[in-house]
Amino acid sequence: MLHSELLAQIPLFDTLAPEDLEALGQRMTERAFKTGEHVFEMGDAGSSMYVVLSGAVQIFLPAVTDAPRVVLKDARTGEYFGELSLFDSKPRSASVEAVVETVLLELTREDFSDHLSRSNNAAMTILAEMAERLRETNSLLSQRAARDVVKEIEENLTWGQRLADKVAELNGSWSFILFLLALTVMWAAMNTLLGKPFDEYPYQFYNLALAILVALQGPLIVMSQNRQSMKDRATAETDFRVNLKNEVGIENLLREMGALRAETSKRFEVLERAMRSDRLRAEIPIKKPGGPLGPS
Repeated sequence: MLHSELLAQIPLFDTLAPEDLEALGQRMTERAFKTGEHVFEMGDAGSSMYVVLSGAVQIFLPAVTDAPRVVLKDARTGEYFGELSLFDSKPRSASVEAVVETVLLELTREDFSDHLSRSNNAAMTILAEMAERLRETNSLLSQRAARDVVKEIEENLTWGQRLADKVAELNGSWSFILFLLALTVMWAAMNTLLGKPFDEYPYQFYNLALAILVALQGPLIVMSQNRQSMKDRATAETDFRVNLKNEVGIENLLREMGALRAETSKRFEVLERAMRSDRLRAEIPIKKPGGPLGPS
């Protein structure tokens, strides 16, 4: 696949003109990585983006102490990462490791900036795409990771789905059992005590009604169970997102606490040296002028 064709599949570049895609594709260089080799580490200075030409890489947060690494994404052929480094020189926010023998296409910030300076159309297109992504990010940030997905699902149920849930809820209660027992006794008593029974023993009409009821209950209960499974999966997905967000926040907090601890230790060392110097100056007496050869 041509480099320009890979760029055309990336949302950041898919609105560029074909000539701009071709020019940027020619500026990209191929870099090969062996299995287990790191493309870059978290905290490294970012200066380029990568597109997977072949193979696969894993994007992750490094392990802290005995905790395992937090896998953020597995990027395969045609996928990309590190695109924000084209616009700033901030440290990498995650590490990337080649899962298999991998070939990446690298586009450096210098080549990207040089092309934008030569093509006003490409610059305006990239700015428009970045503005759209900023709006989407603001929309996502305004939402909470923790959501009541069960309530959201229940609010969008149709009347048939609500009926299935009600039937499943009723069938699993003592009220339904007592109702059937009372109906059976009343049916038998009415057909026994009445002079002209409308459904003589063995109550074929009643058995037919029960059979139809059971036949309808089965699919309705299965429908309700499937929907409950969907609620459980949605809840589990929400819990995963919340846990992942908490883990990332804890990782950032640990890094900041480590930096604060190191800075505090340095400041304490400076204070200790200053206090030691003051104590030594106070203990050593000040020499008076004169001496054995001086005036008496």
